[in-house]
Amino acid sequence: MNATTYAADIAKNVLQVHWVDPWSGEVGRKKLSRAKFSEFFASRQPARIAMEACGSAHHWGRTLGAMGHSIELLPAKQVRAFVRGNKDDAADARAIWLAAQHGDIRRVPIKSTEQQAVQFLHRTRSHWISVRTATVNALRSMLYEFGVVLPPGKNLALTVLGKQRADIDECLPATVRRLVDAQLQALRDLERQVQALETEIELVQKQSDTAKRLRQIPGVGLLGATALAAMLGKDATGWRNAREFSSCLGLPPKHTGTGGKVRMGGMSKRGDPYVRTLLISGARSLMRQKTPPQWIAKLLSRRPPNVVAVAVANKLARTAWALIANARNYDPLWRPEILPS
Repeated sequence: MNATTYAADIAKNVLQVHWVDPWSGEVGRKKLSRAKFSEFFASRQPARIAMEACGSAHHWGRTLGAMGHSIELLPAKQVRAFVRGNKDDAADARAIWLAAQHGDIRRVPIKSTEQQAVQFLHRTRSHWISVRTATVNALRSMLYEFGVVLPPGKNLALTVLGKQRADIDECLPATVRRLVDAQLQALRDLERQVQALETEIELVQKQSDTAKRLRQIPGVGLLGATALAAMLGKDATGWRNAREFSSCLGLPPKHTGTGGKVRMGGMSKRGDPYVRTLLISGARSLMRQKTPPQWIAKLLSRRPPNVVAVAVANKLARTAWALIANARNYDPLWRPEILPS
């Protein structure tokens, strides 16, 4: 393989490439259009190409990887520290090249098209749910201006509106009644969209062996299993261990230290907030059981519920990584082997 390392800034329609010749030390810079970007690397010997893990990075990783190149995706936040002087495409490409020389920066695993398709299902469902919430809030605020107060909660508010619609219409002008009908129709359409997406996600879970294994974990439901499967892939090789995986989700506590004194804080909230939210929701479902697991009950006896929820979510993330990395099914009686000292 060619010893040259290329760095590519791919976020815009104009893509910038930066490299340094390993023998002469000559610095190369080239600005390419999207149409010429693939041609440039197709004409080169297989080499190491570093990019930020930003929009279209996984697509280019798959495309250039198929040409024989070794692709490395770097977290954009860690690349930013290497930008020197004014920020432009050339400076960004140079910063990516410098960051690629540091082996302690964790590389982002390249996702397959199937993984990204499942993630897009989840993101689309989340989008329609946010639109549904906004529509309910708009309906609530519109009726409030005419003295109609709906109770909190989507389902309860719509139920009360349906039962008292005749009395409410007497307080509303004809224009507002028409707008209320339009809002309710929009909510029905949104509900059908969400249900259709959930049905498709359930089909994905039935077809994925990875999601089936993850679904065995108590506290991991349909959404959590499919989202984790799309993130971990088939073998979870993008993370060296369970601790690293949970850290990339922002579940372990952050810390600050100086002068030899280290102070622990709340969870770092790094990584994907969607998957982290699903894991914490699953942890809360375990905590709400009539007889929660003994270790959770002990935690609840001495720590606040929010702290326990994050701790349980952390364990769920680690368990998920262990199952996929070791190709095992969930066993509630499993205990790690303790080697003799």
